[in-house]
Amino acid sequence: MNAIIKPAVVTPVVAAAPLDRLGRPLRDLRVSVIETCNFRCPYCMPAESHPDEPLFGRINRLDFAQIEMAVRAFVALGVRKLRLTGGEPLLRRDLPQLVHQLAQIPGIEDLALTTNGSLLAAQAQALRDAGLRRLTVSLDTLNPQRFSLMTGGRGRVEDVLAGIAAAERAGLTRLKINAVVQRGLNDGDVLDLAAHFRGSEHVVRFIEYMDVGTCNGWRRENVVPSAQVRDVIAARWPLRALEPNYRGEVARRYAYADGQGEIGFISSVSAPFCGDCHRARLSADGKLYTCLFADQGHDLRPWLHDESALAQHLHGLWSARADRYSELRGAAASGRHIEMYVIGG
Repeated sequence: MNAIIKPAVVTPVVAAAPLDRLGRPLRDLRVSVIETCNFRCPYCMPAESHPDEPLFGRINRLDFAQIEMAVRAFVALGVRKLRLTGGEPLLRRDLPQLVHQLAQIPGIEDLALTTNGSLLAAQAQALRDAGLRRLTVSLDTLNPQRFSLMTGGRGRVEDVLAGIAAAERAGLTRLKINAVVQRGLNDGDVLDLAAHFRGSEHVVRFIEYMDVGTCNGWRRENVVPSAQVRDVIAARWPLRALEPNYRGEVARRYAYADGQGEIGFISSVSAPFCGDCHRARLSADGKLYTCLFADQGHDLRPWLHDESALAQHLHGLWSARADRYSELRGAAASGRHIEMYVIGG
C-alpha cells in the first residue's frame, strides 16, 4: 500500500501586518475553546442567568482543525502570543491534543492557558507535555467559605491549590494568579493572597472588577481601584515599580523590596490601557471580537475553508478597528456587551 503523503501546511503571507485606525498592531490572540464552565461566579456567569445547558453546544463550536487554521491566519498577520480560554477550557475534550497542534505553528512565541484550576490537577502534566508554556489560574480568595460563595457554590479552593501544585510538578513554573477584587466581598483577602504566594515564583495579579457583559450587576462603587490595593500591600511589604516586559502589557508590575517576588495590578477601570491594546479574541463558535467590551462579533466561519482568504479578511477587519471602550467608559457605553465567558476574558 502506498504511503499517504500530506501536503505541507504553509502559513499564508499577507503583504503587510495590519495596523488598526489608532495605529495598534495585532500581536495577541485569545481563543475561547468552550463557552461552558463548571463554576457560576457572579461577576462572570451568575447561576440565575445561566442554566447548565451549553450556549453553543458541540456542533456549533469550532473543531480543532478550524481553530488551527484560524490561528495560522492570525500568525500571518503578526500574532505571536496565543492564549486558550473559555468558559473553562479544561472542560473541552482532548484539549492537550489542540495544545500540541498549536504548539507546532511557526511564529507562536508564547502559548498560554487561563483556567479556574479546579480540573487542573488531572491535566497539568498532559498539557505541559503537549507544549503549553505558561498558565494563569483564577483565584479570588483563599477563604473556603468565600471561595464557595464566589463560585456559585460549585468550587472548592482545595481543588485549585491542588491544581497549582500539580502544575508546579509538571514544570509549569511562574504561574500568574488572577484575583478579581470586589468591594465588600473579597477586598479583605488581598493580604492573605499576597502572603500565600510571596517567596514563590508565581505572580499574583489583582484585577479591578470590570463591566464585562450585562448580567453581573456591575456597579462602579463595587470597584476597588488598584491604587488602593497596592497601598494596602505596600504598607505591609514595601514595593518598587518595575518596567513593563513589553509594550501593551496589561498589568503594572511591582516587586517586593525584600526580593520575595512580584505582583501586578490590572486597572481597566481606573487606568485604561486601550492605547496599547493589541489583542483579538476568537469565540468558541468562530466569531472575532476586537474588544473585551464588544457588543457584537464578526463571524469567521465563511472563511474557514481557505487560510489565505481568512488572513485577508482578518486584515480588513483589524484595519477598521477603532475600539477604546475603557477610555470612553460611560460616555460610549452601548448598554449591552458580550458576556465574558463567551468572549474569552
